[in-house]
Amino acid sequence: MNELRVPPGPGIPDGLLIPGPELSEQFSRSSGPGGQGVNTTDSRVQLSLDLATTTALTDRQRERALERLTPRLVGTILTVDASEFRSQRRNRSAARERMASLLREALSPPPPPRRATKRTRGSQRRRLEAKSQRGQIKRGRTRPADDA
Repeated sequence: MNELRVPPGPGIPDGLLIPGPELSEQFSRSSGPGGQGVNTTDSRVQLSLDLATTTALTDRQRERALERLTPRLVGTILTVDASEFRSQRRNRSAARERMASLLREALSPPPPPRRATKRTRGSQRRRLEAKSQRGQIKRGRTRPADDA
């Protein structure tokens, strides 16, 4: 089995290389497209990686990945399914791409906190002027008072 390459991105400037023996692939019958062959070929692919034991991640990366991928994990194992193609080969590459994008997204650093900003005095003045102008327009729509 080949290793999995994760392209460089934020948090992983050199990319990642997950050794092949750490990945586990299982094949089963797919419920997706395939016509008559769908009942006879094992084209569905399940690709699994144990995040707790992989040697590809540093401790900090492992901590971040486990925290961010918690809803997708069973214990510490990340599993990705692919069954959208008729051939096992294409499903294997789709599962690998999906796993790589999940890891790349999970290892990116969190965005910096938002810095609160203050409205400028000019923008506040313009807003209040626009409000009063709008109010005058609406007041002008009322019926004139009866002076009888």
